[in-house]
Amino acid sequence: MKKYILFFVLFFALVTVKAQSGFNYYEYGVGVGGSYGKAEADLKKQDYHPAFNLNLVYNYSPYLPITAELQKGTFSGGGALKSQDAYGRYFSNSYFSLNIHADLQAGEIMDYADSWFLDRIKNLYVGTGIGFIYNKMTSIQRYNRFPENGAVFPDPLSAEGFRGADKGINLFFPLRLGYEFKIYDDYDQPRYGIDIGIQHYYTFGEGLDGYNDPPAKYKNNAPDQYTFVSLGFKYNFGNTTSYNKLIKKFQY
Repeated sequence: MKKYILFFVLFFALVTVKAQSGFNYYEYGVGVGGSYGKAEADLKKQDYHPAFNLNLVYNYSPYLPITAELQKGTFSGGGALKSQDAYGRYFSNSYFSLNIHADLQAGEIMDYADSWFLDRIKNLYVGTGIGFIYNKMTSIQRYNRFPENGAVFPDPLSAEGFRGADKGINLFFPLRLGYEFKIYDDYDQPRYGIDIGIQHYYTFGEGLDGYNDPPAKYKNNAPDQYTFVSLGFKYNFGNTTSYNKLIKKFQY
């Protein structure tokens, strides 16, 4: 009798597990990524640079990851020639940033069960968050090189050149758009993610290029910003959690 009871217990357990196949996801993730982009700051000429990031992820759902991201990179622009900047200004900023962002994927808010097309776009996402960037100028030019522009800075009487700070912290918020390719494991759970996206960052301040001159004197229409295209890789792990929709559709 005990053998029959054990058989039915195992049978119903197997049926339950099978019924959940495709509905489960891992609660946490870690990731790495690379980006390529430039600042949009006070100088007309801005250089493109790579940047790199590390990520710690909490998967609130399979379509709503909340991420803490640490990023390291460089911004630079301008140049010593008049063709590169009217005053011969230039800068190089070795920065790092930390932000927390959430990415809402389409699968969280739509029913894709009966549509081939919706099932393919369910991993499209938009996102935003908040963070700070620590700016450190490794080189910067604070005076006018060309007398034809007016007084050569620094002024011999006031010693005043172009204003700004060599170090500082700015608050920012990102706008994010992208797509995550989910790769499933033997349990039909999304174990890996490959992310392709574009991000635009609005900063509250003038720290990216180290220049902060009065707008009435020098053209300065907006706070500093920067834009990246990115490629990232994520590994999911931890507790297995059930979702209310089928994450992986099966082909029969």
